[in-house]
Amino acid sequence: MTNADPHELRKFSELAHRWWDPNAEFKPLHELNPVRLGWIESQAQLAGKRVLDIGCGGGILSESMARLGASVKGIDLSHEALGVADLHSLESGISVEYEEIAAEALAARDPGSFDVVTCMEMLEHVPDPSQVVQACLTLVKPGGWVFFSTLNRNVKSYLLAVIGAEYIARMLPKGTHDYARFIRPSELASFVRAAGLLVTDIKGIVYHPLTKHFTLSSDTDVNYMMACRRPV
Repeated sequence: MTNADPHELRKFSELAHRWWDPNAEFKPLHELNPVRLGWIESQAQLAGKRVLDIGCGGGILSESMARLGASVKGIDLSHEALGVADLHSLESGISVEYEEIAAEALAARDPGSFDVVTCMEMLEHVPDPSQVVQACLTLVKPGGWVFFSTLNRNVKSYLLAVIGAEYIARMLPKGTHDYARFIRPSELASFVRAAGLLVTDIKGIVYHPLTKHFTLSSDTDVNYMMACRRPV
């Protein structure tokens, strides 16, 4: 069975036409993208690399990595989102290969095919995130990089990411996140180690309401990213 939640897929598919509107529901992703892209690039040097973007949605991160010279493949289970991603790629002239397939299925078909694998803001939306982590290990080449980003699970993250972002500031549509699916860094690290990956760095991302900008931080209480490598 596919490791996907039909409700989550339907929710994001219904918003697919809004992916590239920088002032609509996905505005936080547009604002967050330069921060996560810069961090990935600083560690993996994307130019000339074969990169897989798992849960690519409308292709915001996929296109930005291709713009840096990577050969990028984006996968997602939302047919609607991939349609938007394909269309935007044609309009922008930034070449990205998209496919409607689960990470686990691609891992079974094309193991060890990628220099870099990214899985950003996706783990908290699937029933079993450990399966996705295992698929990432299978998909990346020995010595390659895997990057995750997700939301921590604690009172602070609930107040800021759910109550604050969805109900007060209305940065995100209500119901975007299910707090019960948030993942503590220690939990993600255990998934990573169980899969056979090595954690090399963890960075927090904080939002500054006054400047309306995201920045890297040592504070992992809410949003955080994890860099991993597959042993050679």
